[in-house]
Amino acid sequence: MRTLISTAFVSLDGVVEAPGGEPGYRNSGWTFKDIEFVPEAFEIKGREQQEATAMLFGRTSYEAFSPVWPGMEEFAHYKDMPKYVVSTSLTEDALVSGWGENTILRSLDDVAALKKTEGGPIIMHGSATLNRNLSDAGLIDRYHLLVFPLLLGAGKRLFSDTDKDTQQLKLVEHEAYANGLQKNVFDVIH
Repeated sequence: MRTLISTAFVSLDGVVEAPGGEPGYRNSGWTFKDIEFVPEAFEIKGREQQEATAMLFGRTSYEAFSPVWPGMEEFAHYKDMPKYVVSTSLTEDALVSGWGENTILRSLDDVAALKKTEGGPIIMHGSATLNRNLSDAGLIDRYHLLVFPLLLGAGKRLFSDTDKDTQQLKLVEHEAYANGLQKNVFDVIH
């Protein structure tokens, strides 16, 4: 069984919307505004590229990342890696070329089937709606969270507000940094 890892920049109140400056959100770019850059806080991002063997996206995040990431030096390890996009509306002609093999998955059942294939960890960046749906379905195995010392109020949340049974997590790695960021890595107890 492959490990599905959700990785996110998240505010203390659970917001994941527009961390890098995406338009249309009041607090867009919150990961770099008024927060001192501490390189060691982002070490996990390089490690993720080394450990992952495939990437998973929701349609919206795929459409945001695919025009930009293929040419970015800091994401070079992701370039040739297989990409899976969960979408009921995306068409094959909307997939980008030159960014590894791209496959459309149409359902959470397709994600469950992907996890049963041979291979290493699958990493999911962004994809707030997909993250909530996969979490509610019990398909996420690990969370890599960089928690920013901010309260953003409104915005897309990492976790759903679905009324469900308790989901236990085990903290397997953590660190706090001088700028107030916290790295928290949790394994989901299935």
